[in-house]
Amino acid sequence: MRRFPNATLTLALAVFAVASGLGAHPAHAQRAAERETYEPVPMPPGFQVTNTELEGPVFADAQGHTLYAWPRGGQRNGDAGEQKGRPTCDDTRYTVTSGLMSPYPAGLELPELDTRPTCVQIWPPVLAAADAKPVGKWTIVDRKDGAKQWAYDEYALYTSVLDEVPGDTRGGRKVSGRGGAGGDGGTPRVVVAPPSDVPAQFGVFSVRSGRLLALSTGFSVYAYDKDTPSKSGCTGACLRDWIPVLAGETAVSKGDWTVLEREPGVKQWVFRKKPLYTRLADDTVRSLEGADEPGWHNVYTQAWPAPPKEFTVHDSYAGQVLADARGHAVYIYNCIDDALDQQSCDHPGAPQAYRLAVCGGGDAARCLTTFPYVLAPKDAKSNNRTWTAVDIDPKTGRHAAPGQADALHVWAYRGRPVFTYAGDKKPGQVGADGWGEFHGTRNGFKAFWLRDDFKGNAG
Repeated sequence: MRRFPNATLTLALAVFAVASGLGAHPAHAQRAAERETYEPVPMPPGFQVTNTELEGPVFADAQGHTLYAWPRGGQRNGDAGEQKGRPTCDDTRYTVTSGLMSPYPAGLELPELDTRPTCVQIWPPVLAAADAKPVGKWTIVDRKDGAKQWAYDEYALYTSVLDEVPGDTRGGRKVSGRGGAGGDGGTPRVVVAPPSDVPAQFGVFSVRSGRLLALSTGFSVYAYDKDTPSKSGCTGACLRDWIPVLAGETAVSKGDWTVLEREPGVKQWVFRKKPLYTRLADDTVRSLEGADEPGWHNVYTQAWPAPPKEFTVHDSYAGQVLADARGHAVYIYNCIDDALDQQSCDHPGAPQAYRLAVCGGGDAARCLTTFPYVLAPKDAKSNNRTWTAVDIDPKTGRHAAPGQADALHVWAYRGRPVFTYAGDKKPGQVGADGWGEFHGTRNGFKAFWLRDDFKGNAG
């Protein structure tokens, strides 16, 4: 079992405290206030770029609603999602499963058909006016009903009814690489965004500690406490373990980016006054392990929003996990159904039949015992949109009615309640990680991993 240095846990808690306004080291306070920049691109009238807590800059409509696409992705028995230039999200009301997820057959009746919404009721298409003109990567595609719809990079654009205020990204997440995000977890919608304003050899990736700066290959970059903006303190034996990220001869300073000259003719990239390095020992992408070394830190374009102040962080057999005030691991529930429109069923506005089946055999009382909600104080407040407190009807799992006497006031991440597991008896236990179908990715529970360098557990 791998244990983590206490310094790593201390740093994680310190960053959370900063973002919660509980007091800060000046450097941490600066990190909490930083926001990711983006490369300006041409946009048609009526669109904008807005900064979000989890995904950095994203495209939005005139009201600030985040824009999403549904790139086609492969599943076990075929593909779901949309091809470029061919929107398929419409007013069809699906009633049965598609059969895309072996071993489940097609033709199984979906739950709550009397109230099941259509795709366009959940994902309103971003329609284009009759006189709209394409601009750059912004194009216009034809819908089957004859309407015109905006597209970006040829993928049709939608908003999400889950997004309540500008900057919300509750409908989906960014994905790395090209194409869809299909797989055992279904084919989700993805946030559409402008390119990050980083040199070509770098990329930015969403992990649970923030928007992580890395090489375009995904390998993390690090900063060193002994450096200054104009001089590297990593020399001699230090260079056996840490590799300066070199800039080309023609590299120039721009915005957050500068260069220093390590030696005549050899330039090193500097981001926000921090010279950048990779770690020789990193053998996985988006690693956070280098930050366990004294004086070294991962680099972020912006920090992850703070969880509630009573939450804690603990070491487990597979990484660091978010926990409640008792130290019991926190779990997220994942669910996408197997209809052709791939509706998410992981939030209180969706049918609860899937969750009740996987956590209690259909018995709501048993679910409450096995996977209790993480309760929030009645006066709970959050200074971010990522973490909020919501009222849940314990009998149904839906949002409670206003003033409902037996409602549970619970913590929610991205609008989705979080849970603990009755089988976890002490800090660090994660006995329900992967509970459910397809290791908890399709209909089930995953621990709220904070470390993302343990074979894909987190992020």
